[in-house]
Formats: sequence, C-alpha cells, structure tokens
Amino acid sequence: MADLRISHIELDDATILWRNADIEQERRIAIFDLIEDNTFKPLRAFEAGHHGPYRLRLSVRDGRLSLEVSGGEGELLESLILGLARFRRPIREYFAICESYYQAIRKATPLEIETIDMARRGVHNEAAEMLLERLEGKVETDFATARRLFTLICVLHIRG
Repeated sequence: MADLRISHIELDDATILWRNADIEQERRIAIFDLIEDNTFKPLRAFEAGHHGPYRLRLSVRDGRLSLEVSGGEGELLESLILGLARFRRPIREYFAICESYYQAIRKATPLEIETIDMARRGVHNEAAEMLLERLEGKVETDFATARRLFTLICVLHIRG
C-alpha cells in the first residue's frame, strides 16, 4: 500500500550560512508540521515502483533548488532541480515581512501584529502556489505541504 508522504526531511547545513533564533524556530516548526502532515508523491519514483514514505533533502546549488528524494532506507530515487529565479522576489518579501513581524511581536499593538501577519501569510500563500506550479508534473503535493516547503526554502536563503 502506498504511503505518499515525507517521513524525514533534511536541510543542507552547508547552504545555511546564518540564522537567528526566530528563523531557527520557524525551521523547527515547519519541519515538525511537515513530518506530521504532508502529501508527497514524486511521480518518477512512484512510477518506478517506490510508493513511500520518502526522505527529502533540500539544498541550494548554483542558484537552483535541489530536492533529493530517497526511499525509506535512504536510497536515492531521484533528484529534482528547480530554478529559483521566480522565487527571489517572494523570498525577499517574506524575509522583510518576517523581520517586521518579529519586531512587531516585541513592541506593537495586537492590531498591528495581525496586519503584518496577514501580509506575511499572503506572501507565503502566493509563494506556495508558485511552488505547486513549479512541481507540476514532477511531484504531486498539497497546498499545506508546499507552504511548509517554501518556509524551508527561505531558511536555505538566509545570508545574515
């Protein structure tokens, strides 16, 4: 029976140059939520007879996102490479809004925090839709999984 989900996710620590406590918390939450509830069906691996669960390793190499999909025993099933040019603006916007959000949590009114959080969710949602488009024909996944993956893609782009 198929188990179409990610059971383990790893970020390439060599890609991550710097992260603060807020970003580290975002990373931990995204990974925890992703492992708890996700839908992930890499089409080539599935068609080759691998029906999950899957292990996923994310890294950025030469300006491209690398998704290494492995089976439950760690055997590499396929590598997906996605260009990141279309994600530069959403990543930049997401970082800017997150920084405002973290500052607002410390000193803003609840209404100001809610307004910034709504903007943050909006950018996050748009980027998740974009990721779903980029994965089309390669991986079948759901919106919630794409949102969490976008969070992790952002973590890979932190430059300090």
